[in-house]
Amino acid sequence: MTTATRQEVLGLYRRIFRLARRWQAASGQMEDTAQEKQYILDEARTLFRKNRNLTDADLIKQCVDECTARIEIGLHYQIPYPRPIHLPPAGLAPRRGRGLRSQDRLRKLSKPVYLTSHEEVS
Repeated sequence: MTTATRQEVLGLYRRIFRLARRWQAASGQMEDTAQEKQYILDEARTLFRKNRNLTDADLIKQCVDECTARIEIGLHYQIPYPRPIHLPPAGLAPRRGRGLRSQDRLRKLSKPVYLTSHEEVS
């Protein structure tokens, strides 16, 4: 990891912690605010620790893009939790036969960047 990349990653980490400190739940209730703040901190710690040993520049860039997208979406919608994928249940053909690999590839490609690591952690 280059020093510029390291500084960018550490800057994102600090930005998340500052965001958690100032976070207010959309409902305005203190319990919800505390719970959402804790979720933000736990999610950041878990994902940053999981990806601590990455050395591939492309994977690091992908993780940085995911982090930035999740921050922006959380600020815009005022929810810290990842937004669900809106893919219709019958949007792709059923999983049968030889097309299984191509269907799995299409499902993976239809997943937004901000949900890349969500199912791995949760």
